[in-house]
Amino acid sequence: MLEVSADMVAKVLERFPAGAPRGSWPAEEFAARRRAEGLPASVVMDLKSDAFLVVIPAGDED
Repeated sequence: MLEVSADMVAKVLERFPAGAPRGSWPAEEFAARRRAEGLPASVVMDLKSDAFLVVIPAGDED
């Protein structure tokens, strides 16, 4: 389980609306492809914008 604090510094790679069709997990699929490329991508929920964010720790993009 990934624990995220409010002051987490991360780079957002992509945003996905939370209202995806049932059975569809586009943020998780995008993150899995980035992990396959070697990036430590994870999915977090942005409650304010009602969106899933695919993020990597700041400084890990290169």
